[in-house]
Amino acid sequence: MAEKTVTIKNPSGLHARPASLLVKEAGSFKSTIKIIKNEKVVDAKSLLGVMSLAAKQNDTLTVRAEGEDAEAAVEKLASFLENHQE
Repeated sequence: MAEKTVTIKNPSGLHARPASLLVKEAGSFKSTIKIIKNEKVVDAKSLLGVMSLAAKQNDTLTVRAEGEDAEAAVEKLASFLENHQE
């Protein structure tokens, strides 16, 4: 299992467009990937799940993955969450 905690920097938060890009990126990995905000855990490959987090700028999220490409998945998605500006 791999895990990393990140802070959303995008002033608009994780709204529809970046959420759909994140889900698309997550879908390219074989691992099971979860995103956690507070106590809420959602499937990173589910747009409705990711949108339900209602993540705003400066919110802290944890990306957790299990599987053969878990490390790569966590690094890629954590980087996306920290650096995506739109």
